[in-house]
Parts: sequence; C-alpha cells; structure tokens
Amino acid sequence: MTPHIEAKIGDIAKTVLMPGDPLRAKFMAERYLENIKQVNGVRNMLMYTGTYKGKEVSICGSGMGVPSIGIYSYELFKFYDVDTIIRVGSSGAYSEDLKLYDVVLVTEAYSDSTAFAKLVLNESSHLAYPSKETNDSLLNSAKVLNIKLHECRTHSSDVFYSARSLEDTVKDTGAQCVEMESTGLFINAKATGKKAACLLSISDHLVTGEETTAKQRQTTFDDMMKVALEAL
Repeated sequence: MTPHIEAKIGDIAKTVLMPGDPLRAKFMAERYLENIKQVNGVRNMLMYTGTYKGKEVSICGSGMGVPSIGIYSYELFKFYDVDTIIRVGSSGAYSEDLKLYDVVLVTEAYSDSTAFAKLVLNESSHLAYPSKETNDSLLNSAKVLNIKLHECRTHSSDVFYSARSLEDTVKDTGAQCVEMESTGLFINAKATGKKAACLLSISDHLVTGEETTAKQRQTTFDDMMKVALEAL
C-alpha cells in the first residue's frame, strides 16, 4: 500500500484506464466490466478491477491536474507494477475542426511549465510524448470499430481559469485541445520505463461555446471507452 492507494499487490491489473473523475471511474467500471471489485477508496479516489471480454483491466480515477495524476500514475507504475496507463478524459476544443463528443488521440502534450519535467526527469522541455506502441494499438482498435480518432497536440494546462486570450494561447501552445493531466502521465511513464497514452472526448468548445453537463461528462463518451477497451 502507498499513502494514497490501499489496494494490495495484485489487486490492480497490468493495464489501467484512468479518467479524472472518480465517479466516472465507478460508472465506467459498472458499465463496461464484469466481476468488478473496488480496490481503492482512499480520499474517495475510486479504483476498480474487473474483466473485459476475459481480460483483466483496472479503471482508476486520477483527480484533476498534473500534481494529482502525477501521484497516482507514479504509484501505479512504480509500486503496483502497472505496465500501461491510458488516460480517458474530457477536453476542451481549441479548433473548429473538433466537434462536441469527437475522440482525440494525443500525439504530444504541451505544458505551460517545465517544472514537472525538471523535477522528475531533469529535463527542460515543454513537450511530453505518449508511447508509440500504445498509440498504434489505439489507432488499430479505432479502425476496427470504424471510430474516427483525431490525432492532436493537447495543451496540458496548469490552470483552469486564465486571463489569456484563446488566440494567444493557441499561438503559444500549438494545440488543438486542452486538458490538465497528460503531461504528468507521459513524464511518469518515461521516468519508470512504462507505457502511457491519452484518449480525450471533446466535452466543451472554447470557440463555439458549446458544452456538456457534469452528468453527461460522467456518463457518456462511449466511443472513447470502446476504443480503449478493444485495444487491450
């Protein structure tokens, strides 16, 4: 056990799907998995293990922001010997090419700060990258399912509320969408020699002003989950 996860060794599968919202983790486990068992409840960061078509998988909440996913992904990689974590999260669109509920496969994450990379890797890069092998598996899964994936750079933002204009933000980041966690996940995967990827469903649009409700974000995004699960 760690300070943040009470699961016993062996309770968590080698592959983890990681939404931000712990209630979304609960909903996803109950909707998609069989033989589910809750393996963590510390700080209400719910984690579940079950099977999908006979394959063991865990669905674990990460919380919001790089510091939170940084803690949970590191402990899963380092102390629970997890091989692969696929973030399955929500995202805001920066581009009119993306529509509400579109599914994004992150090709790289741009962070506002190099602090996490410096502290974990002793590197000074704003960019962090997923595992090519895992991304290729997700692309193949989407092809089989006939689900379109938009391959995009995400802005892995340090803040939710910002005074900067969207135009300046897009110019500085080169990103097509925004979320708050993938940088921490990708850097921890690199630090521990493990694999990570990030699938995102567009939940709101910073250009058009469209948005989903908290309940919709918690209980929808089927295409994203199908792609992740069929890639196992």
